[in-house]
Amino acid sequence: MPTTRASKTGSLALVGMGMTLGSHLTPISRSYIEQADVVFAAMSDHLVEEWLTRMNPDVRSLQGNYAEGKSRMVTYQEWLDLIMAEVRMGKRVCAVFYGHPGIFAWTPHKAIETARAEGFEAHMEAGVSSEDCLYADLGIDPGRYGCQHFEASQFLLYDRQLDTAGYVVLWQVALVGDTTMARLDNTGAAYRQVLVDRLGRDYPLDHEITIYRCATLPIDPPRMERVALRDLPRVDMTVAETVVLPPARKMVPVPDVWARLRALDTATESVT
Repeated sequence: MPTTRASKTGSLALVGMGMTLGSHLTPISRSYIEQADVVFAAMSDHLVEEWLTRMNPDVRSLQGNYAEGKSRMVTYQEWLDLIMAEVRMGKRVCAVFYGHPGIFAWTPHKAIETARAEGFEAHMEAGVSSEDCLYADLGIDPGRYGCQHFEASQFLLYDRQLDTAGYVVLWQVALVGDTTMARLDNTGAAYRQVLVDRLGRDYPLDHEITIYRCATLPIDPPRMERVALRDLPRVDMTVAETVVLPPARKMVPVPDVWARLRALDTATESVT
């Protein structure tokens, strides 16, 4: 397994179980789970936690630290404290997150940073993320037109520029506008209307968008619902849904760059 230089006996592995239960867990991530002294699970589904206990009997849920009205940053700091307490006791610790442990996850990155700073071995293992599933389910090649990704609230609250000739993916739209970081479910239609008004600067309101949610059980299909941009506030959404905006215009060539490159091609051909 990949390692980092360490001077203490405790160790930390951050792994992702992928998105679809039982299908996406990689062999190396499974081995980290099986060999750990303690496994922390950031899972919202008891079925997933029970599945993990088949690999390791000491699985400890982190979900109990969430509470409505409590800042998620407080919860994430509590997760970090619980994880690091076991590492400092000299244990082999594994923390399991949905998808890829480094995507939309503050605690894994901070845990790696903290553990390494204190002289412990720490490693993050890549996992199959919702983004990976999105490309497969929606048939999107990000290399064809380009693809921008934004956390919805960050996009709304800051001056970000959209390239409407490529795909735009907005994450955590159900929580858009939550400046308190204390909501667990949904900010509501009025908040999403603010997002639509912002997107309306760059897209026509009848632009067709996709509401996407990847499958988490092998027997379930992904959600791929197409609606007009104007209808986004009225769509039922959970924190698991993602909004995908396809290109709204064609890519525009840059003539002077094309000319320079053609000149270079001609010069190269004349030399050869």
